[in-house]
Amino acid sequence: MPEAIELLKTRRSLKPIELIPPGPSAAEVDTLITIASRVPDHGKLTPWRFIVFEGDARLDAGAAIEAAFRAKYPDARPEQIAYEQNRLARAPLVIAVVSRAAPHVKIPEWEQVLSAGAAAMSLVLAAHALGYGASWITEWYAYDRGVLAALGLQENERIAGFVHIGRPSAPPEDRPRPPLEQIATRFAAR
Repeated sequence: MPEAIELLKTRRSLKPIELIPPGPSAAEVDTLITIASRVPDHGKLTPWRFIVFEGDARLDAGAAIEAAFRAKYPDARPEQIAYEQNRLARAPLVIAVVSRAAPHVKIPEWEQVLSAGAAAMSLVLAAHALGYGASWITEWYAYDRGVLAALGLQENERIAGFVHIGRPSAPPEDRPRPPLEQIATRFAAR
């Protein structure tokens, strides 16, 4: 079986807290983003972009998440506040995939959104190919306009996902997968 197929068959999601240093080097981050940008993009619109959070920038971004959390939950306990402040510091690297889908005369917005999703999945696969673990998640702050503005998103932009990347702290366990006969059918000609 080709090596690439085996690689695809072994990809697993890990919890961000299970991703430990060291994270990808600057050259590897460039490779990850280069691969993530090679997705179907009808009309060559580039309906996505990336925000890289590494080092102390993860905590700086976490400050915006913490502020929004405090505003929503003024009675939150200190440990809850600390958890929110560290949301983007759980893994050595976080790359946000930002969807900038917009109405277009020829290209449906839905196709643009799917292209951003494909970019996020390619980022996850590229991380796995480089020997890292990854977790593609959103969580509540991906939908909070105040947090998004603090992270530099424009009003028309949305988070397709935060991809947390690091070394797996332990071999990932597989989860049960649905049998193919439950998820795939073959259309039969009459």
